[in-house]
Amino acid sequence: MKRIGLCVVALALFTLLAAPAMAGETLDAVKAKGFIQVGVNQGLFGFGAADDKGVWRGLDVDTGRAIAAAVFGDATKVKFTPLTAVQRFTALQSGEIDVLCRNATRTLSRETSLGLNFCQTNYYDGQGFLIPKKLGVKSAKELDGATVCVLPGTTTELNAADYFRSSGMQWKPVVIESTPELNKAFFAGRCDSLTSDISQLAGVRAVAPNPADYMILPEVISKEPLSPAVRHGDDQWMDIVDFTVLAMINAEELGITSENVDEMLKSKDPKIQRFLGVNAGNGKALGLDEKFAYNIVKQVGNYGEVFERNVGVDTPLGLERGLNALWTDGGLMYAPPFK
Repeated sequence: MKRIGLCVVALALFTLLAAPAMAGETLDAVKAKGFIQVGVNQGLFGFGAADDKGVWRGLDVDTGRAIAAAVFGDATKVKFTPLTAVQRFTALQSGEIDVLCRNATRTLSRETSLGLNFCQTNYYDGQGFLIPKKLGVKSAKELDGATVCVLPGTTTELNAADYFRSSGMQWKPVVIESTPELNKAFFAGRCDSLTSDISQLAGVRAVAPNPADYMILPEVISKEPLSPAVRHGDDQWMDIVDFTVLAMINAEELGITSENVDEMLKSKDPKIQRFLGVNAGNGKALGLDEKFAYNIVKQVGNYGEVFERNVGVDTPLGLERGLNALWTDGGLMYAPPFK
């Protein structure tokens, strides 16, 4: 009997200790303050940057707004904290922000030693090199001895070092913590090349004094799955952020857009009925309103809309969908069943 009693006590203690992780304290805290604090880039055109009126825009910014739409039914209930590459993970760990939506690469060490969880990738990328055309270089293999602008505390810095070493080339890194200052240094001619994720290089080139004077070299030297991140220990909050991104992808798969979503509420397709909350279940499972996915699509859009609006071929970045196309179009964007 004593042994059974000890087991019961141990089980009770385990349940008590485990409860905070399952209780969704992040969601409770977010609801209590009335908004979501989202960490974003200091200023990366197309992904996270404030316009001349102070309005934040970009693919990562819209991801933050989508989370707000899911939680509050109101995409405006969000505040943005601009962060450098060095600051971003500390801000998340300390609770300064609720979620990081800042072109951050998911890696094993970050998920383990930093105590973070990365959610569904919202942009599949790879690292490259941006150069001024007047340099006369056509390939990254011609950058031996080049000075290269790079952000510290990033996978970019290590990837570049590995690339030059494995290629038998020398390089001289110019390391500057602030993204805007790093870009200024590159445009001022302090380095021959700027290295980063290709999407980021496209954003930098788009705001160059004369974008036509710069080119991105053809080599892609890494895999960079860029994903929103949350803290370890709150499974409900991770599920909410994860399925917010997946909801945008699933909406595109189902052909649901911000323009036709109201009409889609009348659909007889059971997949669409469940997804939009006409048939209950998904919202309750996440601790959200049953129309959370409807609110995301109505107020922010599906993934394709968000992509094309911020970084697509008709924007200054001019990016093709590529790996970020739906799986049905040869890309990697794939949502699990919403049921």
